[in-house]
Amino acid sequence: MRRQVGQLRLAELVAALSLGIDLGFGQPMEHVLRQCLIALRIANKLGLDDDTRADVYYTALLISVGCHADAHEQAKWFGDDIAVKAIKFDHGLGMGGTLAAMRYVGAGSPVLHRFRIGLELMISGHRELEGMVEGHARIARMLADQLGLPKRVGESLVSAYEQWSGRGWPGVLSREEIPIAARIAQISEFVEVAHRVGGSTAAIATARKYSGSQFDPALATLVRGSAGELFDGLDGVRTWDAVIDAEPALAVVLSEDQFDAALLAIATFVDLKSPHTLGHSRAVAELAAATGVVLDLPAADVHTLRRAGLVHGFGRLGVSNSIWDKPGPLGAGEWERVRMQPYITERMLHQSAVLAPVAAIAVQHRERLDGSGYPRAIAGSAISLPARILGAADAYQAMREPRPHRPARSAEDAAATLRLEARSGRMDGSVVEAILGVAGHRVRRKPESVAGLTAREIEVLRLLVRGLSTKQIAVALAITPKTAANHIEHIYAKIDATNRATASLFAMQHGLFPEDVFA
Repeated sequence: MRRQVGQLRLAELVAALSLGIDLGFGQPMEHVLRQCLIALRIANKLGLDDDTRADVYYTALLISVGCHADAHEQAKWFGDDIAVKAIKFDHGLGMGGTLAAMRYVGAGSPVLHRFRIGLELMISGHRELEGMVEGHARIARMLADQLGLPKRVGESLVSAYEQWSGRGWPGVLSREEIPIAARIAQISEFVEVAHRVGGSTAAIATARKYSGSQFDPALATLVRGSAGELFDGLDGVRTWDAVIDAEPALAVVLSEDQFDAALLAIATFVDLKSPHTLGHSRAVAELAAATGVVLDLPAADVHTLRRAGLVHGFGRLGVSNSIWDKPGPLGAGEWERVRMQPYITERMLHQSAVLAPVAAIAVQHRERLDGSGYPRAIAGSAISLPARILGAADAYQAMREPRPHRPARSAEDAAATLRLEARSGRMDGSVVEAILGVAGHRVRRKPESVAGLTAREIEVLRLLVRGLSTKQIAVALAITPKTAANHIEHIYAKIDATNRATASLFAMQHGLFPEDVFA
């Protein structure tokens, strides 16, 4: 299929997302792309048909996409969500990995605080951990569905953490019951890391170690017997181009509307990384686009600006929630990680010719006119007008949302701060006034019944997904903890959610976030 200039292939968007997922697992960029190539080579060795190879392709690219959804809980219990996720490649998905993760409980905290966290985990926190891996697979399937991928891909993703032995997650499938795409993607994920670190010898050892327990023994035997073909030239290829060119079956080319819908779906998933950013990307995109119209930007530029608003936070995937959710001031090293966020976003998107113009705006949204911004400290006219708009929209929206170290600021406080930024020469005054003019037409969204939720249950849900405990919700709403717990139980039952992450996704998808909308 020939595509017109400016059209985006779904493979490009999913591959771009995978680069952020890599960093979220403590791996170098292109880990997922390389595992996808290995998976396709295994599929070719097995003689799978094009449709099944397409299932393998997208399962390999998306297998870990849901693992950031509860990064807030991971950081709360283990200190660094990225560090604790990275250990899976050393210890596998079984009991060894679980025991290794337990050594991270309270990591980075004083000994007494670690003891308290461990005690809390044993008493009540285990409920948050139960079903966590299953939840990751479920969320990955939700994204696949929203991206319009075949149902088979979703079924493979929801089975991605099953094990050949039947001791995986959710633990309902074993052996050949597990979709072949899931089996191939899982072994490819592990042997890619082993090969990158220790060559073919390490990859073969990994296949042998987990054969018959985690891995399909036939696939493990194939890896051991065909290592040369599976890994040959892997370090010398242009990985991005190789993966995009290798998309099996008929390449999925997105229409303009599908492009926008896919970006919104992925932005919603990225915003799940922290309870403090739920709905942030969509709100920024809407505010920036409306401001672009007020400032008479051409329609095409407004469209690109809105897309930049949706993607501007993609780089958050590469920074630990021990930083994003820290209630106190950040240290110098932590600030350096934060300053990398726009750069990571750019690196995720720049290899696609269609996404590169969006990346060029997003990477500048934290730059400031006086050169005090980041990541490149550019100044003045070097910052494009769309980037100035996006930066001001992001700053305003962030102030209107709660953060770990402060409650949400009032519209008046946010406006005063933005105007101070303009007077100090850090922001464009005309852009600031346009942003505030548009934001002045925003009103609080009235809670409307959805999925049979009452108005009170919607209030509870909004606090729940922000990461508040049952006791904190009770205090905020002046109800008893028992009543709050009953509300939470009813909410989960009505919306078919099992934890905060899936409840958060429901809230964003049904318009409960962002809470402010245009009148």
